[in-house]
Amino acid sequence: MTNVWCVRADFGIYAKHFVDGGYVAIGWIPGIDLSGIKTREELYPLYKQAHPGSKSNIVIGQQVGQIARFLLEIHAGDCVITPSADTEWLHHGKIGPDPSYCHVSTDDGCPYQHRRRVSWEKDRLKRSDFSVPFQNTMRSSLTVFAVSQREEFLTTIGRKDISLPLPEYDPYRVVLEQVLELDAEEFEILVGHLLTALGFEGSEVTGKTGDGGVDAVGELNASGLAKVKIYVQAKRYKIGTKISANTVRQLRQAIPFGGQGAFITTSDFQRSAADVALEPGFPRIGLINGRQLVDLLIEHWQDVPQEFRERLGLKPGLVRA
Repeated sequence: MTNVWCVRADFGIYAKHFVDGGYVAIGWIPGIDLSGIKTREELYPLYKQAHPGSKSNIVIGQQVGQIARFLLEIHAGDCVITPSADTEWLHHGKIGPDPSYCHVSTDDGCPYQHRRRVSWEKDRLKRSDFSVPFQNTMRSSLTVFAVSQREEFLTTIGRKDISLPLPEYDPYRVVLEQVLELDAEEFEILVGHLLTALGFEGSEVTGKTGDGGVDAVGELNASGLAKVKIYVQAKRYKIGTKISANTVRQLRQAIPFGGQGAFITTSDFQRSAADVALEPGFPRIGLINGRQLVDLLIEHWQDVPQEFRERLGLKPGLVRA
């Protein structure tokens, strides 16, 4: 079975080295060829020797676990992802045929000596194109980890050898059809509640039906570390339609200096709209399509007011009541 892994490049600093050199890499135990390692237990004395100041068994266990994952659990033919320095983009490729591990000197500018050969795809993927659970997985603080949304990723990259069972019904469509039963004002208010559930302070619904501008405003406070004002457009569109770049550009024009934007919809976005949303030199706009909106509703369903849960006619698990 083809598995999907993420191997970070030190917050994307060495992502270009990975792609240009055709590899992924880790450090932790420099100067020792690990090609003869067969079990995780063999790594403990080597790690402790390389890090004599590390006394925490928790830390040692976590780091050795990641090294073992890199050496022993990632196999030829598995897919691998590494985020770029701009975390909006994901490089992806396939682990090379065995033996894909090699121990090298660091003469290419990347300091990590333990490497697995990778055939990288030319085209990068937008992180925002994936589901909310997938995006949450990519926030892991680990350097090497398995991506649990395997089927989603393999389907996205068009793997023809993946056979997925067809669902009896599309749960996303079922939920979106219920959401579309809301009128425009109700939908905007629901989005306001969802912003609050996501951690926004002072979320306020400001839009007027059909105004084409900002529908809600909120301030995201990251535990006191940073604050950012978000200007939100929330629009109901028929399932299957796609929002244009010009529509996203209009929202961008309504965002004052220092703010960012979010466009939340029941439909989807044209590819050019995603490019406008991330265009350098302009306020960033996060795009939430219909499927991602359902993901957020599932994650924060208990935070949605009771009257809206009843209005939507859904019960936990977001199936029709």
